[in-house]
Amino acid sequence: HIGRPGFERGRELKLMCAATCVHDRAGRPSKKSMCSGCVIACRSFYDRRPHRARDLDCGDHEVYLNFEYRRVDCKQCGGVKPEKLDFLSNNTRYTDRFAWQIGGLCRAMAVKDVARRMHIDWHTVKDLDKIYMREQLAGAGHPTPRVIGIDEISIGKRHAYRIVVSDLEKKRAIWFGGDGRTEADMDQFYAFLGAKGAEGIRLAVMDMWKPFRRSTQTHAPNAAILFDKFHILRHLGEALDKVRKTEYARLTGDKRRFIKGQKYVLLSHRENLTREGKQSLKLLLNANKRLSTAYILRESFDQLWTYRSEVWARKFFDNWKAQLRWQRLAPYEKFARMIDRHWDGIAAYCNPENKVALGFVEGLNNKIRVIQRRAYGLRDEEYLKLKILTTNLPEL
Repeated sequence: HIGRPGFERGRELKLMCAATCVHDRAGRPSKKSMCSGCVIACRSFYDRRPHRARDLDCGDHEVYLNFEYRRVDCKQCGGVKPEKLDFLSNNTRYTDRFAWQIGGLCRAMAVKDVARRMHIDWHTVKDLDKIYMREQLAGAGHPTPRVIGIDEISIGKRHAYRIVVSDLEKKRAIWFGGDGRTEADMDQFYAFLGAKGAEGIRLAVMDMWKPFRRSTQTHAPNAAILFDKFHILRHLGEALDKVRKTEYARLTGDKRRFIKGQKYVLLSHRENLTREGKQSLKLLLNANKRLSTAYILRESFDQLWTYRSEVWARKFFDNWKAQLRWQRLAPYEKFARMIDRHWDGIAAYCNPENKVALGFVEGLNNKIRVIQRRAYGLRDEEYLKLKILTTNLPEL
């Protein structure tokens, strides 16, 4: 064993002897052993064997703890189990604090890089990282959200989806699951939350996917449903892009050059464009009246989110929809019909209590894509689940 500054020698000796069998004068063991399976104290032990566990490194040197490790014949579990020691992780070849170090490194590094740095197998790194993340979740406790965000992510080819539910007030993911994005899959979240927890939800933010809405209305009747404005604006952006494609196909010759290659200039907000982008946008809008009208309508639609009265919000939308007459903007007319069908979930945004920060769900999706890309896709779904649920939890 290697000493190092800041490490108490007495504590080191205590850890070394924690599992050593000490007998009293009658020959009986003076220390009770805890079964690692059921965590019940056993008065005797089955046997003891030499054991080695890796601890935190000391500089460039690896540190290992050598001690005698007991096994107990547990009546509760019905078999021989190793004893539970507080300083060992669930992977008994490593101490808890070594597992915490590995978990902390995995928050910023890929598993392969951590394995190379710590000189251990990458399977072991992933196993210790799982232990670390489960401990994070245990410390966070069972969620009791009041405002939730519901979204789905793709985890593979052929439309393989999983549902991610977030607590928008605490800004963390609280559930990952389902086998798709059906109503039955969404029901699994409310079963996990419990009837009492579901009753405490006052607001549910989601996209305009019917199964999510039906499940929420069934299990959380006290929750107001609010459609995510970023999903709505994405539909409007797609409508504008369809107008651009239609105009490009309609025009011929030199008139096309103003539209070609200007997709992202047209779809971006003006304040986010560079000087060259603003000049290109100005030329495009001056050259094509229909695209200019569609662009102005897209920009003006943002005003809908500023209203605090549902009546005035509805008047604004009716006026906005009236401007589509005789404009021959079929994608915009389809978008307006979609807004009409889902108006209740949009009008809920007028309530001041419902004006919550909606960017967290999209930000979480970006983090999930980074996690998947950094690992070149995660085949271990349990590992992906733990990564998502602990993304915004504090380090141990």
